[in-house]
Amino acid sequence: MSSGAPQKSSQMASGAEETPGFLDMLLQDFPAPLNPEDPRPWKAPGMVLSQEEVEGELAELAMGFLGSRKAPPPLAAALTHEAVSQLLQTDLSEFRKLPREEEEEEEDDQEEEKAPVTLLDAQSLSRSFFNRLWEVASQWQKQVPLAARASQRQWLVSIHAIRNTRRKMEDRHVALPSFNQLFGLSDPVDRAYFAVFDGHGGVDAARYAAVHVHTNAARQPELPTDPAGALREAFRRTDQMFLRKAKRERLQSGTTGVCALIAGATLHVAWLGDSQVILVQQGQVVKLMEPHRPERQDEKARIEALGGFVSHMDCWRVNGTLAVSRAIGESQRSRPKWEKVSRKPRPRVWPAAHQGFREAVR
Repeated sequence: MSSGAPQKSSQMASGAEETPGFLDMLLQDFPAPLNPEDPRPWKAPGMVLSQEEVEGELAELAMGFLGSRKAPPPLAAALTHEAVSQLLQTDLSEFRKLPREEEEEEEDDQEEEKAPVTLLDAQSLSRSFFNRLWEVASQWQKQVPLAARASQRQWLVSIHAIRNTRRKMEDRHVALPSFNQLFGLSDPVDRAYFAVFDGHGGVDAARYAAVHVHTNAARQPELPTDPAGALREAFRRTDQMFLRKAKRERLQSGTTGVCALIAGATLHVAWLGDSQVILVQQGQVVKLMEPHRPERQDEKARIEALGGFVSHMDCWRVNGTLAVSRAIGESQRSRPKWEKVSRKPRPRVWPAAHQGFREAVR
C-alpha cells in the first residue's frame, strides 16, 4: 500500500456539495427504520460481541456500508461516529447474552485476574445500530453539522494485495484518511491512518486487528501528546482482546502488522513482527524500521531468556513451530507459555533521521 502527498484540490469543495445529495439517496432507499422482519443491509460481525468490541465492530459495519454506497469519506466517518456514540450512551443490557456453560467452566489464567466478560447479541445489536444510523441521517438531512461538511486533506492511495498459494486471503489493510471525523477528534491536528496486517493460520486475527488497533489508539487519552505510546498500547490492547475472543470461539490464527499514523506533518510508525513499511523520498528508499524476526540476535536472546528456543528448519522458527517472533493472536493452545510473557511491550523511540519522519515505535 502506498500513499501520495496530501492534495488540496477541488475535491475538498465537492465533498460538501455531495453531502445533501448522498443523504437524500440513502433515505430514499431506506425510507423508514428496519422492522424486526426486515433483512439487515449488512452481515453482523459474528454471533456475539464483547462490550469492549462494540465500538470498533459497529464502526466497521457502518464505514463499509456507507463506503459501498459512495458516501463522501468525511460524511461517512462523521455519521458513523455520531451513530456509534449515541448507541454507546444507551443501555445495552437488552442485547446481553449469557456465556455458554462450557465457557464458564474453563479455568481462568493463573497469572491474570480477569473481569467477567459481558457478551452481546451481535445480530440484534447490528439491527438496532442501523436504525440509529438511519435516525442520524434523517436529522442531518435537514441540517448537516459543520464537522460532517468540513474539508479535509485528500490522499492519493493505491492498494495491491496478492493471495499467493494460500487457499484464502489472510491479510487485511486499512486506509482511513478521516481518522479525526471517525473518532470525533476536534483538535487542529489533521490525522490519517494506514495499516497492513499479515495474517497466518486464518484471517480472524488480521481482520480483528484491522478493526480494533486504530479504535484502541483513538481511545488512548495520550494520543494527542504521545502518539507513539498510544499506538504501543493499541497493539497490546488489541492482542489481549483477540486472545479473549480466540478462547471463547476457539480461534487459532495470528497476525503481524504495521501501521502509519500521520498527525500533522509527523509520521508515526508502529509494527509487530516482520510486517514492514518504507518511505520513498525523492525516488530514494528510506529505511524506517527493523522488522522482528526470529533470527535477529536481540530477538533470539529475548526468546531464549524467556525459556524458548530458535531453530532453523525450512526457515527460522520459534520453538520449532512459529515462523514469526512477535504477533497478535496465537491462541493459548498453539503458543508456548513463555510467548505470552514476551508480549509485554518494549518501546523504543528513534529521533528523526530526515525531514518528514519523526518517530518510530516498536
